[in-house]
Amino acid sequence: MSPDHTCPDDSAGPFPLPPRTFTDRAGRDIEIRVYDGSEDEYEALVEMYRGFDSKDRAQGIPPGREERIRKWLDNILSSECLNVIAWDGLAVAGHATLVPDDESYELAIFVLQVYQQAGIGTHLIEALLGHGITSDITQVWLTVERWNNAAVGLYEKVGFEVSDSESFELQMGINLDNAETY
Repeated sequence: MSPDHTCPDDSAGPFPLPPRTFTDRAGRDIEIRVYDGSEDEYEALVEMYRGFDSKDRAQGIPPGREERIRKWLDNILSSECLNVIAWDGLAVAGHATLVPDDESYELAIFVLQVYQQAGIGTHLIEALLGHGITSDITQVWLTVERWNNAAVGLYEKVGFEVSDSESFELQMGINLDNAETY
């Protein structure tokens, strides 16, 4: 693990394994499953990101134009990355990814605006971390704008801890070493 991305000593968890289905706070049946690499799932992700509200973009992601969305997705959907998708029927409600960074992984999560505040983000992160455990990932980190109280609260609820608060962004980490799944 690089010194720039520290994670807590204590292991978090347990975390559920995808696929999993739940009813969100709005009464929608949501299924979370691992990205299967198909053209249909890829195009459904492109469609979700095309509809993403620009005010919910942080740190330049997700990109706004379709050409850039596709290039960005090609990077984060590569075989080195882990991805889970939240589905509302045939529509993508959210997407979370773990991207390798030296000996750790960076987490990014995106929930389409109409699905926010319904519990989908929590389920997405938990399923992604469960998937990460089965892939022998032990250290995960993320950055979040310090004023994004909803996101910070979500990450803390799942088990992330602040590891660096020196800038306008918080860096948070979670230890999955010896964590369990269910």
